[in-house]
Amino acid sequence: MSAPPPLRCDIAIVGGGLAGGLAALVLSKRRPDLDVRLIEAGPVGGNHIWSFFDSDIAKKDRWLVEPLVRHHWPAYHVSFPGHARKLRMGYKSITGEALAKAVEAALPGGHLVIDKAKHVAPDHVLLARGGRIDARHVIDARGAANLSALTCGWQKFVGQALTVNGGHGLAYPVVMDATVEQIDGYRFVYLLPLDAETVFVEDTYYSDSAALDLAETRGRIAAYAAMRQWQVSAIGREESGVLPVVIAGDFDRLWPAYDGLARIGARAGQFHATTGYSLPDAVRTVSALPGLVDHRNLAEMLRRRAEGDWRGQRYYRMLCAMLFRAAEPEQRFRIFQRFYRLSPGLIARFYAGRSNTVDKIRLLSGRPPVPIGRAIAALAKRDWR
Repeated sequence: MSAPPPLRCDIAIVGGGLAGGLAALVLSKRRPDLDVRLIEAGPVGGNHIWSFFDSDIAKKDRWLVEPLVRHHWPAYHVSFPGHARKLRMGYKSITGEALAKAVEAALPGGHLVIDKAKHVAPDHVLLARGGRIDARHVIDARGAANLSALTCGWQKFVGQALTVNGGHGLAYPVVMDATVEQIDGYRFVYLLPLDAETVFVEDTYYSDSAALDLAETRGRIAAYAAMRQWQVSAIGREESGVLPVVIAGDFDRLWPAYDGLARIGARAGQFHATTGYSLPDAVRTVSALPGLVDHRNLAEMLRRRAEGDWRGQRYYRMLCAMLFRAAEPEQRFRIFQRFYRLSPGLIARFYAGRSNTVDKIRLLSGRPPVPIGRAIAALAKRDWR
């Protein structure tokens, strides 16, 4: 029996996570003349909550994420052993389910291909269940790839949505509660009040190791809820993850110049070196796609953007070198505690990856929250450059 003829399209996006889903939305809205296919084996968006500050997204790009927002707060809290603060800064969350719903509504029938790609090339994709998709451009959005090219610490987490009888009492998110016991590096608990009785509790670690013990971390979430005197009646969604926190690396190994496959998102190394978060970078990149896809050398153009972003992250890699090489693991919280004493504008620009020269000087001025000798040694290695 002969194989069916290959399906042909203009753009084939491989991977329906954050970057791939957003790319499909942008192109369907801004380039309806193109035949766009999104290839994803699991649910688009997966089981994720992505949160961001209002200042992370340029005004011209907010049209893309605003329909996906499911929760919005005008302020957030942080809490450390020696400092607590409320910051009046808009904070929003979107869900994988919201992204999936938007993509399904935007793409014509059959253009969401529910399958796994077993081979991805610049002009075609071979599908695990058989079949081939030929495309003018294939865009790889399958998440982080060659992490061996990077020297990393890790931000790892387990999050659970807890139903609290009688309510949890939180009006705003707590982005960092670092008053908890410091275990396995810098540990904090992240809290999102989703409604009056539902709170998403995420136990998070800036650790030297990528190993994540799910059972042990679940136990710590339960202990934290008990400490808060929350009467938990149910556990809803759970998500976990391990994000790279980049200290140093070689971009040419991460994305070799000879690789002609277009990439976006974490696959292109486009995420904040210090936080591991990719949403602001993903929005900036996919917003440029409608003006780039008519070019024959799309992969080269996207690689040039990603390389520029890599250079722009040099300062944040230096901060990561200080965090992981100069600070004792159980004392890393002091760096973040000092950071959250700074101006709201500086904090906002930091998270957006848009720190200016004054911000960078201010972050390093004054008495360092790490031993001076170890700080000098961490900077002297210079591989973060």
